[in-house]
Amino acid sequence: MADRKSSSSTSSRLSVRRKERAENEAKKEENAPKEGEQAEVNGTKAPVENGEAAAANGENAEKPEPMELPPFEIISGDRMDPFFYKFQFKNVEYSSGRNKTFLCYLVDQGPGASGLLRGYIEDEHASGHAEEAFFQQVLPDYDPALKYTITWYMSSSPCAACATKLAEILKARKSVRLAIFSARLFEWEEPEIQAGLKTLAAAGCKLRMMKPLDFTYTWDTFVENDEQTFTPWEDCQENYEYYQDKLADILQ
Repeated sequence: MADRKSSSSTSSRLSVRRKERAENEAKKEENAPKEGEQAEVNGTKAPVENGEAAAANGENAEKPEPMELPPFEIISGDRMDPFFYKFQFKNVEYSSGRNKTFLCYLVDQGPGASGLLRGYIEDEHASGHAEEAFFQQVLPDYDPALKYTITWYMSSSPCAACATKLAEILKARKSVRLAIFSARLFEWEEPEIQAGLKTLAAAGCKLRMMKPLDFTYTWDTFVENDEQTFTPWEDCQENYEYYQDKLADILQ
């Protein structure tokens, strides 16, 4: 079983990463040409308009090569940053800017196992989503002699591909019981998403939206909250009921 990082080491690593990103952004702004100055594109000076490089010789000007995305990675730990929790788990209808998945997990492996597993996984431009990473990092080995009771609290419900993979895992591993409580429904209007959720439910997975009490529980259990009490946002209950109705319509 993969080792899980302590909250302090995770927080430190996240802080270093965010600092590096901030420094990179500062360098980009520092090196960006100002209005009226010339920008160098492929070794050629080109006039600048409104902060963007204009074509030097009409259609003959070469375009700069696109930047590469950051390396793919999965972040894991015991407790997450409170700012990211409040932003990523907020059960708003339109989730602009929330392009990650945060997965908080509890795993009971039954009698004879070495205690309850607890932690969270965050995918960041990840080659594999958090759902898949869970079975690769937290439960890489399956023992059919054990009875696994797994509970996930997710910032958004699984995509179609993940729902299909999870259904296959549950069918192959008969002693695994999985319950997924989601803050939001991911692209629930798409037919393939609805089909994936139905397939997952048919495979025995319990699906439900997160209630206000679930947000309080996850705040207390998975967040570096400095013993601060979680206060649900004004429309938390209303948004839960909205999403729960949508999920019930999909699964009927």
